Amino acid sequence: MIGTVLVSFKMAEESNLCSASLSIDMTGGALRPGHSHWPSNGCGFLPPLLSLGFLNKMLPFEVSKKLVNSVPGCADDALAGLVACNPAIQLLQGHRVALRSDLENVRGRVALLSGGGSGHEPAHAGYIGKGMLTGVVAGAVFTSPAVGSILAAIRAVTQAGSAGTLLIVKNYTGDRLNFGLALEQARAEGADVQMVVIGDDSAFTTLKKAGRRGLCGTVLIHKVAGALAEAGASLDEIVSRVTAAARAMDSPGCKQPAWIWFPPEGKGYVPHSIPCYVSGLSSCLEQGTLGVSLSPCSVPGSQPTFQLAPDELELGLGIHGEAGVRRMKVASADEIVEIMLNHMTNPSNASHVPLDSGVSVVLVVNNLGGLSCLELGVVAGSAVHCLESRGVRIARALVGSFMTALEMAGVSLTLLLVDDKLLRLIDAETTAVAWPNLAKASVTGRSRELAAPKGGSESEEPASGTAPSCQHTRLVLERVCDVLLGMQEKLNELDRAAGDGDCGNTHARAAIAIQEWLNARPPPAQPSQLLSVLARLLLEKMGGSSGVLYGLFLTAAARPLQNCSNLPAWADAMDAGIEAMQRYGGAAPGDRTMLDSLCAAAGELHALRAPGADLFQVLAKAVQSAEAAAEATKNMEAGAGRASYISSAKLLQPDPGAVAVSAVLRALLEGLQSQSA
Repeated sequence: MIGTVLVSFKMAEESNLCSASLSIDMTGGALRPGHSHWPSNGCGFLPPLLSLGFLNKMLPFEVSKKLVNSVPGCADDALAGLVACNPAIQLLQGHRVALRSDLENVRGRVALLSGGGSGHEPAHAGYIGKGMLTGVVAGAVFTSPAVGSILAAIRAVTQAGSAGTLLIVKNYTGDRLNFGLALEQARAEGADVQMVVIGDDSAFTTLKKAGRRGLCGTVLIHKVAGALAEAGASLDEIVSRVTAAARAMDSPGCKQPAWIWFPPEGKGYVPHSIPCYVSGLSSCLEQGTLGVSLSPCSVPGSQPTFQLAPDELELGLGIHGEAGVRRMKVASADEIVEIMLNHMTNPSNASHVPLDSGVSVVLVVNNLGGLSCLELGVVAGSAVHCLESRGVRIARALVGSFMTALEMAGVSLTLLLVDDKLLRLIDAETTAVAWPNLAKASVTGRSRELAAPKGGSESEEPASGTAPSCQHTRLVLERVCDVLLGMQEKLNELDRAAGDGDCGNTHARAAIAIQEWLNARPPPAQPSQLLSVLARLLLEKMGGSSGVLYGLFLTAAARPLQNCSNLPAWADAMDAGIEAMQRYGGAAPGDRTMLDSLCAAAGELHALRAPGADLFQVLAKAVQSAEAAAEATKNMEAGAGRASYISSAKLLQPDPGAVAVSAVLRALLEGLQSQSA
């Protein structure tokens, strides 16, 4: 479905007509209900009819699953859950407001209030605490909080004896309107209240009339302002520190005051204005934020906010699923981070961060909600490497979930230019539960690796062999590696039924490690040394429980071969390896593991102890027994490993570990036969 649906509505408020239109971007199946265009006649709210629930009935998207008690009550339940687990936070009765439990300690200090729509957790309530926010006013998911609740929060901290109140607001129209109106009402009651509006978005290359969106950099404002308030700074001093740089920035959009209009009670509209700096981080503290996402998010009870093709990501999107500046193909983390930082620091970008070599920054790598911690770590490493390669000194790095967009699988990068004075505010103590326990030390300029300790004789690489037998060994091992690499997807498929689907990948890593080792040097001629080296190689490179089990097997099997490597010694080696696996792994024959194949083969290899035994005949029988045992595992109930947690009725395929072992034994047999021909 490609195109744009224009939905128009007209509603009347007493004698005044208010019309509005909503553009629904359907390009690539993308629903973006946030793209609304409202006239300047005071109709600054979304008509009830034009709800996501209404749109859901019009458009063919699935409603995402959510683990909530009810859609209408999820924001209240989430805030109540946070308060239930944190004695330092309390709810304000009758309002979706959370406050410090020790409000008496705010007496004589400036109170800091923030908030906005829910769905950005841990923002903002997670930042309530000594040294950060005094309280938070939360709206429904992605919805600005009610004016009455904001006013109630201001009254609560004022009555607690605060020395003024600062409202820290992200630059979104609804937040500016509601917080601004509450500010006006509080001032009318005699309260000392000021407001700063934060807009740190570095996505758009040209300044928009609405200003830059408020993103994760708002959290750093919470921290800086909170440290100043805790130190006893006055309201004017805090506002001055937060907005001082705004007046010095060259960009006219960053210095332009925002005139916000509020409808009063009664008929008609009389303009009221509040000049405040709609600038925020890149304007007020020389910093910026840019996000990228691999997937949309979805408001509880509604469909995803937009759709992306499987090979697409979106650069520069907002924290409610608003459109970004570019859709692009998925690439490596290094490439994406490079693109993000280039965009954020490009001087032609009106909202760029002036990032020259030698400057110090605080880096925030923020999970937008659904990115795995593994991916977040990869992105963080890429960001550190990319910044340091440009000569930027990373004073502090915050990595985690700080301002999310529900379950959006994405990440944002925030850069804040800092000096020693600002860094001390970032480092100041806070009891806020969502602020990380940062080390007060620079990220850049420290050693990140400790040299591995030298081991004993076992860690010394044995001398490489030069005899023709070493070449035979090499060819046999190469055959084994080729077989394992060829079976990678088959083993993964078998493992998906009972494990994590990586058995083939694990064995492929082992094969690649052996190939690289063989390419680097000839294998040792002594069998015990060969098995010991292979054991260490697999323990280091293969990974998973398979790597440990193979390492145990080979390490134990090497001992009977130290003084003798005749055929009976190889039978002893097989038994020793199996005994070590059983002792430490806890499995036994019949438990549906690789031991089923190994034990079946070992039973046949006992024939090697007989005088005049034929190696190839015995080994051929061992391979046949191993293959039959592997096939028989599909009728077994698993007694060990991940498969033991799966119902036997669902285990309809043979065990991948047993299949891999039988394939290795088959490859060894065929490799030895080809060398003897």
